[in-house]
Amino acid sequence: MRMPSQLIPHDTPPGARPPDPARPFAWEQAPWGWVLTCPPLAPLGRHGFTIRDLDPGRGDQADAAWAAVAAWLDLPPASVWRLDQVHGCRAVQVDAAALPAGDPLPTADAAVTTRTDVAVAVKAADCVPILMAHPGGAVAAVHAGWRGTAQGIAGAAAKDLAAAAGGSPRDIVAAIGPSIGPCCYEVGPEVRETFHVVAGGPAAGFAEQDLDRWFLPAESPRATHVLDMWRSNRDQLVAAGLDPANVHVAGLCTATHSDWFWSYRREGARAGRMLGVVRRA
Repeated sequence: MRMPSQLIPHDTPPGARPPDPARPFAWEQAPWGWVLTCPPLAPLGRHGFTIRDLDPGRGDQADAAWAAVAAWLDLPPASVWRLDQVHGCRAVQVDAAALPAGDPLPTADAAVTTRTDVAVAVKAADCVPILMAHPGGAVAAVHAGWRGTAQGIAGAAAKDLAAAAGGSPRDIVAAIGPSIGPCCYEVGPEVRETFHVVAGGPAAGFAEQDLDRWFLPAESPRATHVLDMWRSNRDQLVAAGLDPANVHVAGLCTATHSDWFWSYRREGARAGRMLGVVRRA
């Protein structure tokens, strides 16, 4: 397979490997570079989390990046569904074989499909990308920033996925990809307060004992807390009915490993984006 032109070159030394993820995640080689995969998810869907050597959000390079991912998935580019992400809690059901030409992208932060001839994708640069699959025949991609996490998007999308597959959430396999970790995600008290009551989120917000697990005291004078979005999204998936053994967290912090991952916290408006993408097997 020939790699499309205009992809961003990797700026690490030849032969270098990305940092080791938590088990059971593993690195694979794609035509353009490295892709992080989760082996327990693989039988249910072709999937991967990209790194900063492929940026789907930068002008002229965007089309080449999407084309490269589509070819890797054995799909035409229009069959890789993408979203106008708004840090909300809405999921869309993908029922068509291709994005409608000329139409705006669906406004949502999660996509679910039962089709085998499409893939669903989300972009992230510190936010949490989550890929899920149900053995009943459905897959989902979720973008969970702190606002989406406060609104419970992971659990809501899991329930939508189970409903689409006609099965139980307990059978879903979920992979939480690289994102900013609890080592680096400093936040103020207003973020914690948002988790109590959010319009469109849980009716009564999250319980105080949940917030005590997710928000830890910050050591820096710049913030009051550090937010553990890996744990908060994992806990929300388990609360939605997933078997804890089926929820896998890569444990790679985008801000710590900024030579491999885009990080909005570190790079601001200069940051590109990574993809989490999945196609039903």
